[in-house]
Amino acid sequence: MARVTKPVCLVCRRNAEKLYLKGRRCESDRCPLDPRKQRKAATLPKTSEYGTQMREKNKVKIYYGVFEKQFRRYFALAKKARGVTGEVLLRLLECRFDNVVYKLNWAFSRRMARQAIVHGHIFVNGRRVNRPSYQVKVGDEISVGENSRYSELAKQALESGRAVPLPAWLESSDKQLKAKVVRFPTRDEISIPVDENLIVNFYSK
Repeated sequence: MARVTKPVCLVCRRNAEKLYLKGRRCESDRCPLDPRKQRKAATLPKTSEYGTQMREKNKVKIYYGVFEKQFRRYFALAKKARGVTGEVLLRLLECRFDNVVYKLNWAFSRRMARQAIVHGHIFVNGRRVNRPSYQVKVGDEISVGENSRYSELAKQALESGRAVPLPAWLESSDKQLKAKVVRFPTRDEISIPVDENLIVNFYSK
Protein backbone atom coordinates (compact mmCIF):
# COMPACT_ATOMS: atom_id res chain seq x y z
CA MET A 1 0.00 0.00 0.00
CA ALA A 2 1.00 3.65 -0.20
CA ARG A 3 2.87 4.08 3.07
CA VAL A 4 2.04 7.20 5.07
CA THR A 5 5.10 8.04 7.15
CA LYS A 6 3.57 11.01 8.96
CA PRO A 7 0.54 11.09 11.29
CA VAL A 8 -2.54 10.47 9.17
CA CYS A 9 -4.44 13.25 10.94
CA LEU A 10 -2.02 15.71 9.33
CA VAL A 11 -3.15 14.46 5.92
CA CYS A 12 -6.76 15.27 6.80
CA ARG A 13 -5.81 18.72 8.08
CA ARG A 14 -3.79 19.48 4.99
CA ASN A 15 -6.81 18.64 2.82
CA ALA A 16 -9.15 20.48 5.24
CA GLU A 17 -11.52 17.49 5.36
CA LYS A 18 -11.84 14.21 7.22
CA LEU A 19 -10.67 11.22 5.16
CA TYR A 20 -11.12 8.69 8.01
CA LEU A 21 -7.75 7.08 7.35
CA LYS A 22 -7.76 5.52 10.83
CA GLY A 23 -11.07 3.85 10.15
CA ARG A 24 -13.26 3.47 13.23
CA ARG A 25 -11.04 5.56 15.47
CA CYS A 26 -11.66 8.61 13.30
CA GLU A 27 -15.39 8.45 14.00
CA SER A 28 -14.77 10.15 17.34
CA ASP A 29 -13.92 13.81 17.85
CA ARG A 30 -10.46 13.00 19.21
CA CYS A 31 -8.75 14.28 16.07
CA PRO A 32 -10.86 17.15 14.72
CA LEU A 33 -9.67 19.51 12.05
CA ASP A 34 -7.75 22.43 13.55
CA PRO A 35 -9.70 25.64 12.72
CA ARG A 36 -6.61 27.78 13.34
CA LYS A 37 -4.64 25.94 10.67
CA GLN A 38 -7.60 26.14 8.31
CA ARG A 39 -7.70 29.94 8.74
CA LYS A 40 -3.95 30.10 8.18
CA ALA A 41 -4.24 28.00 5.01
CA ALA A 42 -6.92 30.37 3.73
CA THR A 43 -4.45 33.26 3.85
CA LEU A 44 -1.77 31.45 1.83
CA PRO A 45 -1.32 32.12 -1.91
CA LYS A 46 -3.86 30.36 -4.09
CA THR A 47 -2.83 26.88 -5.22
CA SER A 48 -2.15 26.52 -8.93
CA GLU A 49 -4.36 24.39 -11.16
CA TYR A 50 -1.65 21.75 -11.37
CA GLY A 51 -1.26 21.74 -7.59
CA THR A 52 -4.99 21.32 -7.07
CA GLN A 53 -5.11 18.39 -9.50
CA MET A 54 -2.12 16.69 -7.89
CA ARG A 55 -3.63 17.11 -4.42
CA GLU A 56 -6.84 15.39 -5.52
CA LYS A 57 -4.82 12.53 -7.01
CA ASN A 58 -2.71 12.10 -3.88
CA LYS A 59 -5.80 12.23 -1.69
CA VAL A 60 -7.33 9.26 -3.52
CA LYS A 61 -4.03 7.34 -3.44
CA ILE A 62 -3.77 7.71 0.33
CA TYR A 63 -7.46 6.99 0.88
CA TYR A 64 -7.30 3.62 -0.89
CA GLY A 65 -3.67 2.88 -0.01
CA VAL A 66 -2.07 2.48 -3.45
CA PHE A 67 1.29 3.48 -4.89
CA GLU A 68 1.75 5.80 -7.87
CA LYS A 69 2.56 2.89 -10.21
CA GLN A 70 -0.60 1.07 -9.17
CA PHE A 71 -2.66 4.22 -9.52
CA ARG A 72 -1.39 4.82 -13.05
CA ARG A 73 -2.33 1.25 -13.94
CA TYR A 74 -5.86 1.80 -12.63
CA PHE A 75 -6.12 4.99 -14.65
CA ALA A 76 -4.94 3.19 -17.82
CA LEU A 77 -7.59 0.51 -17.28
CA ALA A 78 -10.27 3.13 -16.67
CA LYS A 79 -9.30 5.01 -19.82
CA LYS A 80 -9.69 1.87 -21.95
CA ALA A 81 -13.00 0.84 -20.37
CA ARG A 82 -16.43 2.04 -21.45
CA GLY A 83 -17.98 4.87 -19.50
CA VAL A 84 -16.77 8.07 -17.88
CA THR A 85 -13.06 7.65 -17.12
CA GLY A 86 -13.16 9.31 -13.70
CA GLU A 87 -16.14 7.28 -12.51
CA VAL A 88 -14.65 4.03 -13.79
CA LEU A 89 -11.40 4.83 -11.98
CA LEU A 90 -13.19 5.27 -8.65
CA ARG A 91 -15.21 2.11 -9.27
CA LEU A 92 -12.03 0.09 -9.80
CA LEU A 93 -10.59 1.41 -6.56
CA GLU A 94 -13.85 0.86 -4.68
CA CYS A 95 -13.92 -2.78 -5.84
CA ARG A 96 -10.50 -3.55 -4.41
CA PHE A 97 -10.71 -6.57 -2.12
CA ASP A 98 -9.38 -4.74 0.95
CA ASN A 99 -11.88 -1.91 0.53
CA VAL A 100 -14.76 -4.37 0.17
CA VAL A 101 -13.80 -6.17 3.39
CA TYR A 102 -13.74 -2.81 5.18
CA LYS A 103 -17.13 -1.83 3.71
CA LEU A 104 -18.53 -5.13 5.01
CA ASN A 105 -17.43 -3.97 8.49
CA TRP A 106 -15.25 -7.03 9.05
CA ALA A 107 -12.36 -4.75 9.98
CA PHE A 108 -11.92 -1.49 11.88
CA SER A 109 -9.89 0.06 9.05
CA ARG A 110 -8.61 -0.65 5.56
CA ARG A 111 -5.19 -1.41 6.99
CA MET A 112 -6.67 -4.08 9.23
CA ALA A 113 -8.65 -5.50 6.29
CA ARG A 114 -5.47 -5.60 4.18
CA GLN A 115 -3.61 -7.48 6.90
CA ALA A 116 -6.40 -10.05 7.26
CA ILE A 117 -6.35 -10.66 3.50
CA VAL A 118 -2.56 -11.02 3.28
CA HIS A 119 -2.65 -13.55 6.13
CA GLY A 120 -5.18 -15.62 4.19
CA HIS A 121 -8.21 -15.25 6.47
CA ILE A 122 -10.67 -14.07 3.79
CA PHE A 123 -12.01 -16.29 0.98
CA VAL A 124 -13.61 -15.57 -2.39
CA ASN A 125 -15.87 -18.26 -3.84
CA GLY A 126 -14.42 -20.76 -1.38
CA ARG A 127 -10.80 -20.05 -2.34
CA ARG A 128 -8.23 -18.20 -0.29
CA VAL A 129 -7.27 -14.87 -1.89
CA ASN A 130 -4.30 -13.09 -0.32
CA ARG A 131 -4.07 -10.11 -2.68
CA PRO A 132 -5.63 -6.89 -1.33
CA SER A 133 -5.71 -5.51 -4.88
CA TYR A 134 -7.94 -8.34 -6.16
CA GLN A 135 -10.88 -6.90 -8.10
CA VAL A 136 -14.17 -8.35 -6.87
CA LYS A 137 -16.70 -9.24 -9.56
CA VAL A 138 -20.48 -9.41 -9.65
CA GLY A 139 -21.54 -12.72 -8.13
CA ASP A 140 -18.41 -13.20 -6.01
CA GLU A 141 -19.11 -14.73 -2.61
CA ILE A 142 -16.83 -13.47 0.15
CA SER A 143 -16.41 -15.16 3.52
CA VAL A 144 -14.16 -15.42 6.55
CA GLY A 145 -12.52 -18.83 6.96
CA GLU A 146 -14.63 -21.08 9.20
CA ASN A 147 -11.69 -22.10 11.39
CA SER A 148 -9.89 -18.79 11.07
CA ARG A 149 -8.74 -17.01 14.21
CA TYR A 150 -9.71 -13.77 12.52
CA SER A 151 -13.43 -14.61 12.76
CA GLU A 152 -13.49 -13.38 16.38
CA LEU A 153 -11.99 -10.03 15.39
CA ALA A 154 -14.48 -9.72 12.54
CA LYS A 155 -17.36 -10.34 14.96
CA GLN A 156 -15.98 -7.71 17.34
CA ALA A 157 -15.90 -5.19 14.50
CA LEU A 158 -19.52 -6.01 13.64
CA GLU A 159 -20.73 -5.87 17.24
CA SER A 160 -19.13 -2.47 17.81
CA GLY A 161 -21.36 -0.95 15.13
CA ARG A 162 -20.86 -0.11 11.49
CA ALA A 163 -18.16 2.42 10.65
CA VAL A 164 -19.91 3.01 7.31
CA PRO A 165 -23.39 1.94 6.12
CA LEU A 166 -23.46 -1.30 4.16
CA PRO A 167 -23.47 -0.31 0.46
CA ALA A 168 -26.47 -1.38 -1.61
CA TRP A 169 -24.17 -3.21 -4.04
CA LEU A 170 -23.18 -5.68 -1.32
CA GLU A 171 -25.29 -8.27 0.49
CA SER A 172 -24.04 -9.49 3.84
CA SER A 173 -24.94 -12.17 6.38
CA ASP A 174 -23.32 -10.88 9.55
CA LYS A 175 -23.93 -14.02 11.62
CA GLN A 176 -22.27 -16.30 9.09
CA LEU A 177 -19.63 -13.75 8.05
CA LYS A 178 -20.53 -14.22 4.41
CA ALA A 179 -21.31 -11.66 1.72
CA LYS A 180 -22.01 -11.38 -1.99
CA VAL A 181 -21.31 -8.74 -4.63
CA VAL A 182 -24.68 -8.14 -6.33
CA ARG A 183 -23.56 -5.36 -8.68
CA PHE A 184 -20.90 -2.73 -9.23
CA PRO A 185 -21.14 0.55 -7.26
CA THR A 186 -22.44 3.74 -8.84
CA ARG A 187 -20.70 7.10 -8.43
CA ASP A 188 -23.30 8.23 -5.87
CA GLU A 189 -22.41 5.23 -3.69
CA ILE A 190 -18.71 6.10 -3.54
CA SER A 191 -18.35 8.35 -0.53
CA ILE A 192 -14.81 9.70 -0.93
CA PRO A 193 -14.90 13.54 -1.19
CA VAL A 194 -13.01 14.02 -4.43
CA ASP A 195 -13.44 15.62 -7.84
CA GLU A 196 -12.36 12.83 -10.18
CA ASN A 197 -12.38 15.18 -13.17
CA LEU A 198 -9.30 16.92 -11.76
CA ILE A 199 -7.48 13.58 -11.71
CA VAL A 200 -8.43 12.89 -15.32
CA ASN A 201 -7.14 16.33 -16.33
CA PHE A 202 -3.92 15.71 -14.41
CA TYR A 203 -3.09 12.56 -16.40
CA SER A 204 -4.39 13.94 -19.70
CA LYS A 205 -1.65 16.55 -20.02
